[in-house]
Amino acid sequence: MSTVTRTDAGIEVHPAGPGALLVELASGEHAEAFHAELLRRRALGELPVVREIVPGARTVLLDGIADRTTDGTARLARELVSWRIPPLRRDTGDAVEIPVVYDGPDLGDVAAAWGVTVADVPRIHSGTEFRVAFCGFAPGFGYLTGLPEHLQLPRRATPRTRVPAGALALAGAYTGVYPRPSPGGWQLIGRMPEPGELWDPAREPAALLIPGARVRFVVAEVRP
Repeated sequence: MSTVTRTDAGIEVHPAGPGALLVELASGEHAEAFHAELLRRRALGELPVVREIVPGARTVLLDGIADRTTDGTARLARELVSWRIPPLRRDTGDAVEIPVVYDGPDLGDVAAAWGVTVADVPRIHSGTEFRVAFCGFAPGFGYLTGLPEHLQLPRRATPRTRVPAGALALAGAYTGVYPRPSPGGWQLIGRMPEPGELWDPAREPAALLIPGARVRFVVAEVRP
C-alpha cells in the first residue's frame, strides 16, 4: 500500500513492513490523543486485531496487524485517517505517585529560568499532573508531558557523563526519571529514592510508567 494522508487532520499513515503501519501526527499532543483513542477502541473491540500499539513523540506504530494483506492494511489505514479524534483527557485512570527528594544540582538554574525561588520549584513541579506520552531511551524511562509551555527548558549546554539512577529531570516539553545510570543532558531537579521500581522484569508490566498513565510527583523532602 502507499501512504494515506488526511491533510486537514495533519495525519499520515505509512506502511512499515509486513503487518505494520506507522501513523505520523501533527504534534505531540495529537499523537497522545490518537494513542488514547486507539486504546479506547481496542478495549471496546472496535479496532481490528493489532499485537502492539507503540507511541512515539509524534508517531504511533501499529505492529502485528492480524490482516496483514495489502488490502487489509490499506483498509485499516483509510479507517485510521477517517477518525475524528476527541481532545486528550488527562484526568482518567488512577495516578502513579512517585516520591521525590528535590535536591538536584540544577534546582537553582531551573528556579532562575522560571523566575521563582528554589523553594518554589518543588511546589510547582509536584503540583503539576503529568501523563506518560511514550517510553524509550532506556527500559522503564517514560517521557512525561504536562508542564505548561512557559516552564519548558532546554537541555544543558554540556551534558553530564553520568546521571545517577532515579534522577528527576526536565528537558523541553518532557519530565523523566532515569531508571539506571547513564550520560544525560537534562536539567536535574531531584531524585526518586527507590528507582528500582521503575523497571522490574519480574512484574507485569515490567515498566512502572506505561504510555497513557497519569503521574504525580510527591514531595518526600526538599534540600535547597
